Amino acid sequence: MFTRVGAVALKKDLHNTLALCDKLDNPQHKFKSIHVGGTNGKGSTSHMLAAILQKAGYKTGLYTSPHLKDFRERIRINGKMVSKQYVKDFVKNQQETIQEIEPSFFEVTVAMAFDYFAKEKVDIAIIEVGLGGRLDSTNIITPELSVITNISLDHTNILGDTLLEIATEKAGIIKKNIPVVIGEKQAETEAVFITKAKLENASINFAGSSLHIENAHQKKAHLIVDVYKEEKLIYTNLALDLTGSYQLKNILTVIEAILKLKEIEYSIPDESIFTALKNVKKITGLQGRWQTLSQNPLVICDTGHNKAGIIEVMQNIKNTPHKNLHIVIGMVKDKDISGVLALFPTNASYYFCQPNLERALPVSELASQAATFGLKGNTFNTVQAAFQNAKSKAEEKDLIFVGGSTFVVAEIL
Repeated sequence: MFTRVGAVALKKDLHNTLALCDKLDNPQHKFKSIHVGGTNGKGSTSHMLAAILQKAGYKTGLYTSPHLKDFRERIRINGKMVSKQYVKDFVKNQQETIQEIEPSFFEVTVAMAFDYFAKEKVDIAIIEVGLGGRLDSTNIITPELSVITNISLDHTNILGDTLLEIATEKAGIIKKNIPVVIGEKQAETEAVFITKAKLENASINFAGSSLHIENAHQKKAHLIVDVYKEEKLIYTNLALDLTGSYQLKNILTVIEAILKLKEIEYSIPDESIFTALKNVKKITGLQGRWQTLSQNPLVICDTGHNKAGIIEVMQNIKNTPHKNLHIVIGMVKDKDISGVLALFPTNASYYFCQPNLERALPVSELASQAATFGLKGNTFNTVQAAFQNAKSKAEEKDLIFVGGSTFVVAEIL
């Protein structure tokens, strides 16, 4: 499993997924879909789109990864996880095929999701890319719309260590005659997407170019924004229950995608956009995105784990009033450890730990690398021990932040 052991678990082509789906009578051709890729923000974007389409009256499938607490979080319809029975039956019924093809865990999960969405006759499914794009198992669908949120350095051991190489992999989800929405316009990668879109005769829109946000502010548990298209106000006082500042980019990507879906005759009333964005977590079950776990002291977790993600997390910490800062942090081996650690503040108490999986960076290594950046604290063998210690040390007006890896957040939740 990639989650446990990393790159060695990957199957770097679409052959197994196609073979599995062929045995299932090609369910990927039996439902409409939206394909969402990118480095950061693809999970939040997928959940927002799913919430909006569900509120607009569509029976909406949602496939995402990884899960935090329960495998079934990966496969949902109208916010409800696939049943345990369905998962058990699928594995039992496909046992021979699985032994014959020897697919990866991820490939089986993708085939299971597609089979479920086809059998349940969803109107549309939001399919989040697992890793990269071109060779990702999800890339056997022909969607109504492709969405690429942004490009930053992550999984460089697999996708390449330049933005250009990574963008080329992500651009692999752009299909012939299928419109594509790109979230952020980035000088280094813009040409890659324009060239690929031209090659595929796909219309291309950069959300950050045609849309912008004004009057962004936080009110209680919501991020409130006004959205403009060119100079025209199209949504005022749009409230989002995902309050991380990085969601400002994701909102634009989502709105651009919705405008594109309306162009291809999807009926999406404004009311459903307002209602859905105000209640994304409740509608879809999304967790781990700048999520408040408790007050006094304030405890917040976030799954950001690469440089671009941590830059946003640091901005949020800066914007959050607190007295002292406590950081519970663990990481996995195949990340840009030093690049990420360099972004953390020295004026915080650190509680170093390691999540419970083979890919985890040993806590002694994490603490020793952190020390070279002036980050000081204690080491703990488990995430829970680190968290409990932080809670015992923190005072009422302090902030405890938990993160560094999706798997650290998963264990806290």
